[in-house]
Amino acid sequence: MASGDLRAELECSVCLNIYTDPVMLRCGHNFCRVCIDRVLDTQGGSGGYSCPECREKFPDRPALHRNITLRNIVENFLSAQPDREESGVFCTYCVDSPIPAVRSCLHCEVSLCDKHLRVHKKSSEHVLCDPTLSMESRKCSVHKEVLKYFCTEDDICICVSCCMIGGHKGHKMESLDEAFEKKKETLRNVLQKLLTKREETEERVQSLQEHRRKVEEEAAGDTERVTALFIDLRRRLEDLEKRVLREISGRAERISISIRDLEIKKEELSRKLRHIEELCNMTDPLTVLQESDTGDLCDTEDGDNEDRERHEELLHDGGGLDVAGVLHTGLSDMITEVNVYSYIQGPADILLDGNTAQNDLQISDDRKTVSRSDRNQNHPKTPEKFQNYYQVLSSRSFSSGRHYWDVDVGGSDIWRVGMCYPSIERRGLESLIGSNKKSWGLDRDGNQYLVIHDSNKILLPTNLSSNKVRIDLDYEVGRISFYDLCDPIRHLHTFTTTFTEPLHAGIRVWRGCIKICGGKREM
Repeated sequence: MASGDLRAELECSVCLNIYTDPVMLRCGHNFCRVCIDRVLDTQGGSGGYSCPECREKFPDRPALHRNITLRNIVENFLSAQPDREESGVFCTYCVDSPIPAVRSCLHCEVSLCDKHLRVHKKSSEHVLCDPTLSMESRKCSVHKEVLKYFCTEDDICICVSCCMIGGHKGHKMESLDEAFEKKKETLRNVLQKLLTKREETEERVQSLQEHRRKVEEEAAGDTERVTALFIDLRRRLEDLEKRVLREISGRAERISISIRDLEIKKEELSRKLRHIEELCNMTDPLTVLQESDTGDLCDTEDGDNEDRERHEELLHDGGGLDVAGVLHTGLSDMITEVNVYSYIQGPADILLDGNTAQNDLQISDDRKTVSRSDRNQNHPKTPEKFQNYYQVLSSRSFSSGRHYWDVDVGGSDIWRVGMCYPSIERRGLESLIGSNKKSWGLDRDGNQYLVIHDSNKILLPTNLSSNKVRIDLDYEVGRISFYDLCDPIRHLHTFTTTFTEPLHAGIRVWRGCIKICGGKREM
């Protein structure tokens, strides 16, 4: 292949110069590393990447692989074909028409073209080198002789006289070519290390760029979520303000109502007084004895105890305490809502453990759904299996940290979900979730909702507004909370205790099916 053809093959299609640190894309095309980096940086803002030569598209920023073979070819080509035009050195003898020099003679201090090089004397005195304008730099500053050796002790190039009679006599010497090859080998090693470090740095840059894209995507969702949270908090604060103001104004209103009732009672007593006085002033026995409502007139204690209690209650009404209670309850509910919104990570990955499932329960292939079946499923006979109740536990347990998981309960009208210790009984009444000290549950039976622990039931004041519930665990704090995943999310109940064992998620389904929402398998 001609030199010109080879040079064309070694040119980068971006800068049109010989490759510098060539790298290759997956499509097989090569570019200077700096050139392709600049192109990819420009493409990054448009949302996609492609090869500048064949236009093959890449979904992500492509990795750049060093083409060591091509780099070696470039180095060999450049060493065999120096760029004479750019050297700026011309033949000393071609005066009429300057011709680029191919070599310089340090002995004669001239530069030569191909023609004059052929007729130049080829004795040992003549020292030829690459074309140069600074011949003095290639001679000893002391003896004005050509530099032929390298002193390894002083790391300096020296001439023959320096070796024989100069200050380097007795030092270890190397020829320039030998020292040159050693220095190049050292530089190649350094170059390799630098290239490796640059590749590592590039990988870090790419990983951080990918991480930044994920952070930006998460930030967009977090921004929307936090904005909605503060809108809801402002609405709740306004509602709480109205409730507190109603509580404050209601105190005076309640007193006014009691005063009105007492005024009515006072008028009634005055009427009775006047009528009794009239009877007492009568002289006719028959008229007095025939008075029909004498019993009512004499009954003056009806309602007195109730009036006294109400009077004492109003006089000692701790209005400030009532207002504080309303504020505390309202603000506590809002803090609970903030805690719900404050999750940074997604729901815990909950998978159902078939070894614990009662024989009439069917577990889906992805281990996310449990349903009541009319046929025995013949689950493995293990000590962990529930015998009496249609229950199943999660394979994963939690012994630290804060976690939550969501459950779609819309497929059943009789169910119980919650958390329990692995030491819970597996047969008998003590094995039912919530009916012992080792488990906590949220229960639905028809239209009735309740929470239960150690067989103590607490009826919920309202029904669920959605088909999904959330179970929130804060192990160190000792808290299990249940939420209705309506919009906005609504707190149902919180159990507080000190946990003494790891906790598993638990599900009981009487009929229909229950499905665990979200979560990803951990690798």
